[in-house]
Parts: sequence; structure tokens; C-alpha cells
Amino acid sequence: MERKINAFLNRWKRDPEKKVLVVYGNKQVGKTYSVLKFGEKEYKNVVYFNADNNIELLNTLKKENTVDKIIMHLSLLSNESILTNDTLVVIDNVNDLEIINAMKVFGKTQELNYHIILITSLRENLKKFKCEELQFKPMNGVDFEEYLVAINNKQLIDFIKTAFKNNTPMPFHSVAMDYYDDYLMTGGLPEAVEMSINNQNKLLLNTVYNKVSDTYKKEISTLDTLIDITRGLEVYDSIPYQLQKQNRKFQYGLIKAGSRSKDYEKSINFLHTNGFAYKCYKVSDAQIPLSGCKDPESFKMYLNDTGLLFSRMHLTKNKFLTDINIKNIIYENSIAISLINLGYNLYYYQSEGKAEVSFVIQTRNGKILPIELVDKNLSKSKSLTLFMNKTGIKEAIRVTDENFSMKKGVKYIPIYALFCLNEGI
Repeated sequence: MERKINAFLNRWKRDPEKKVLVVYGNKQVGKTYSVLKFGEKEYKNVVYFNADNNIELLNTLKKENTVDKIIMHLSLLSNESILTNDTLVVIDNVNDLEIINAMKVFGKTQELNYHIILITSLRENLKKFKCEELQFKPMNGVDFEEYLVAINNKQLIDFIKTAFKNNTPMPFHSVAMDYYDDYLMTGGLPEAVEMSINNQNKLLLNTVYNKVSDTYKKEISTLDTLIDITRGLEVYDSIPYQLQKQNRKFQYGLIKAGSRSKDYEKSINFLHTNGFAYKCYKVSDAQIPLSGCKDPESFKMYLNDTGLLFSRMHLTKNKFLTDINIKNIIYENSIAISLINLGYNLYYYQSEGKAEVSFVIQTRNGKILPIELVDKNLSKSKSLTLFMNKTGIKEAIRVTDENFSMKKGVKYIPIYALFCLNEGI
């Protein structure tokens, strides 16, 4: 499957000022597969190490502090020759700071002739790994653009991008909506996408979702105390139910009676930091930076994959396609995922009078941009207009299942076009 990271990896290889690269993201999003396929295509040989419980590797990197000695010992460990510019060294499941410290020495050379990629899953590792000698690249699940490439509809991407740029109707709108609904039901896990393309039955797809959920729960079990592990699992399991409320604000009482925010703060932050779920904070104003307007006690939580959400809500295709409320839940979660994939922090607006705008982002050029999901059950909702009048913001986006249009200065875009959002805003 062609992934966007492939183009990045090719640029990295050819960059004369490149550094050791750290690719990070959740398990099962295709990090190792993509890196190894890149290595097989672009290098004479690939030397792979799994750092998980690899004491020999760890001890080697702990005691060596020069490029030549590290390369020599890695060659001995792998029984492979590591050639300058012709070998890709991949170290997977990196969680130990000792490995990072050993790799820093490569960043101190004038030119990196040894090509090294580290792979890690727990994003909280980035706090201790961060240093100027390394380069970092996130990787998420398959987005809709990648999905269209996978199902051999690359030309549809050009039509969508043209319609987004010119704000004109997309001629194959209904086709794109059908594909997008299929994509949402499948989600962005590469294994699930491959199964869906090959018309595997839903039971087999559920084995993928169950496996990934079990993997996440295993990583939640790395929290420091048993009570935090229990609370982390409780929060993760409650998210589908939190999203089915009319008011999607996260409520501790829905986990169990008497629950308090301070009891769950550590577990919730672990889920958010590591990308198992995404926090979307409430703002009641729209000043730059948006982070200064957030209410840390009021937030929503979204799952990191719509296929997982679809499975954990025990939905059928018919239920999704015919129940407007259910569709809105999945659509809203998909917007959150799309914004995260594009690099945005998540906020939503709510006034004292309960007027609510689904999402508010701060763009690269410093603009505040409200993004409202059109709810057909609330077709006369004036929340976005009230927000724009109060803040003086002139531009906004409404996300809909209808075609591109412009109404009263508001850009309407179909939900499948969210991957275009960074273009021209």
C-alpha cells in the first residue's frame, strides 16, 4: 500500500544534512512495514534490530560512544555488513534512552553517511528522546487520500483538490461520499484496509480491531500503578458511550458514580499523549493562542480510528447509513482524526448560552478558523453565526455530506475533502 511517508523517506535519504530519523506513531499503523519496504527498494541491504527486550543490543549501545565502534558492533550483532550510504539500519520498538544517547553521536558528524531509522510507538517517549541531533516524523493511520490510492481511485483525489481550491461542485460527489462512508466503517488500520479491499467479511475485520484494542490495553498497562492502569482502561472503554450522549463533553460520572477529575487525570493524559484517544478542549473565546483560551476541565474525547469506534459501538452498515445521530458521531470523530493528522490541536467552542461550534483551530498563518459539522437534526442552528459575530472572525468552514458551495461567506466542504484543509487556509 502506498503511504505518504514514502515520499518523506525518499527526501530524507537524499538530504545531505539528514539526521538519524525517529518514526513514531501508534502500533499497527504501518511504521515498520513502510520503513522496511522503503529499505528494500532504496538500499542494497537492510539491517533490522528489534530493541524490545534485546539486552545484547542495549548493552552494546550503552558502552560505545563513537560512530565506528557502534557500527562495528551492530555489524557483529546482525552478522551483516553495514555500508556507508548503501545500508539502512532500522531499530524497532525503541523505548530506552540509552539507544537514543548512542544515536546522538551520529548527529555530531559533518555528514551522515550511515542511514539509521528508529521506530517507537509510545509518544510519551518523545519527551525524553527530544534532542537536536535527531529528526522526528509522525505516522498515523491510513487517511482518505491514501485510501483512494489503495483502491485505485487516484484520479478522484485530483477532482476533490480542484473543487476545494476553486470552491466548485465536485462532479463525482456521490461516488466520493460512498467511498468515504466505506472508509469510515473500515478505519485507517492498514490491515483492516487491506481486508476491506479484498472483501473480507466483517468477522475477520473485528479480529483486527480486537487485536489493536488489546495492544492498546497492553500499553496502558505500562502506567505506574495498578489503580492508574484500571482507570486508564475504564476511560478507554467509556469513550464510545461518552460520544453517544447529546452533550459529548467527557463526564467522569459516566465511568462510575462518584468519579472525580483528579482521580483520572493521569490516565486520561496518558491516552491523549500516546494517541490512543484525542482530547478536544472547550474554549469560550477565540484569541491567539487558542491554548490560552482552553478550559482544562471541559473536554471531549475521540478514538483514534473510526473503524475501532464502529466496532466498539457494535454498529452495522445499515445502522450507520440510516441513523443520522450515529452518522454524526462517526463523522465528528473522523473530523477530529483528520485535524490531528494535519497537525492541529483540537478545540471546540461553547458559549454561556450553550451555542456550540464543533471544532476551532489555529491555522499555520495564525488565523482562528471555526469548523462546524452540519447536523441535519439542527438545520437552523445559529451557533456558528453567533460565534463569528461575537469574535469578529470572517472565515469559517461547514463540513457536510453535500457538495462544495459558498453561502454567506462560509465555505461548505464535503467531509471527504478534509485532507485538503491545509491548502489555502
